Amino acid sequence: MPIDDDDVIRKMLREAKTIAVVGAWVKPWRDSNSIMRFLIDVGYRVFPVNPKYSEVLGIPCVPSLSSVPKGIDIVDVFRRPEALGPIVEEAIANGAKTLWMQLGVVNEDAAKKAEQAGMNVIMDHCIRVDHRRLIR
Repeated sequence: MPIDDDDVIRKMLREAKTIAVVGAWVKPWRDSNSIMRFLIDVGYRVFPVNPKYSEVLGIPCVPSLSSVPKGIDIVDVFRRPEALGPIVEEAIANGAKTLWMQLGVVNEDAAKKAEQAGMNVIMDHCIRVDHRRLIR
């Protein structure tokens, strides 16, 4: 069952150092772009993931999670729910600790698969909103 407990989410956000942003976009008005900028500004090491771009916000962009260093703390997903199957597979193979599905991204099967692999799952939450709300 996806995590909804503020204390647990706060702990995850405080302990995390690296975040892969799946679905990163170069357009500044896109949520993935502004949230990625926020994550960088508050001190996370961020890896943009999108096969369409060579860089996002001046950071080299990789085509998939398999190109990100192993052991990512949080995989933050800005993709449609039906696209999560391969993303979860790659997150599991990466050894990622947490699968974070942004607002509007709900996929119970993907959440269950990630949980069965030992990952924490946050679903239908905005990482920026939770960070602002829980980390001061």
